[in-house]
Amino acid sequence: MKKYITLIFFVLISSCKIDPEITITKVKGSPEFPNAKIKLNTPIQVDNGYQFSFDVNQYELGMQTLKDFDYQLANSAKGQHIHFIVNNGPYSAHYEDTFTKQFEDSSNVILAFLSRSYHESVKNSNAYILTQLGEDEIDLNKEFLFYSRPKGTYSGIDTENLLLDFYLVNTEISNTGNKVRATINNTQFIIDEWVPYNIKGLPKGEIKIKLELIDTFGNLIETPFNPSERTVILE
Repeated sequence: MKKYITLIFFVLISSCKIDPEITITKVKGSPEFPNAKIKLNTPIQVDNGYQFSFDVNQYELGMQTLKDFDYQLANSAKGQHIHFIVNNGPYSAHYEDTFTKQFEDSSNVILAFLSRSYHESVKNSNAYILTQLGEDEIDLNKEFLFYSRPKGTYSGIDTENLLLDFYLVNTEISNTGNKVRATINNTQFIIDEWVPYNIKGLPKGEIKIKLELIDTFGNLIETPFNPSERTVILE
């Protein structure tokens, strides 16, 4: 009888799938680039969209970023680049300072910022530009949260550590002020420091991520593009 009980217990334990705990921790060890600057020259309308030209100083596009941490984040073999975000949609990465973009909408809010080769944004007041093109303009002095990472499909070792990164404009977060509420597959985190984070413990398959800029009482701040939601895939 004891053998049967032991066998049943073993089968029950073996059949229980325990998902690992999802955690986020600060990414430490990235070079800060405090003097990096990006400036947008006047966009030029061309037949197939707009030509954008940037002046980039104290930052080398196409170079691999040297980091001081031992785990791997998904990295671009093409090196450091510009993240170009339109209406808080998924960014496009640009490794040259001049390129042409087409727009689907008639009104477009554009955020561009300098990015390390592993897609972590450079967070200083001169490392980004915010502008708009089109018919209907919005108030660019509002508080903004723009989603950056994670993005797309991850496979192999890249599934073990995912970069969580976003860009704040005209706002700050702190333990006594505004915050970011990050929901990752129903696990919620309250973020009060604008730094990059490393997500661990994610299962394979679809991962749903929601970022919300909230006030000190936990209320969603009414501002364009808030909240942000994405789905990424881990293979």
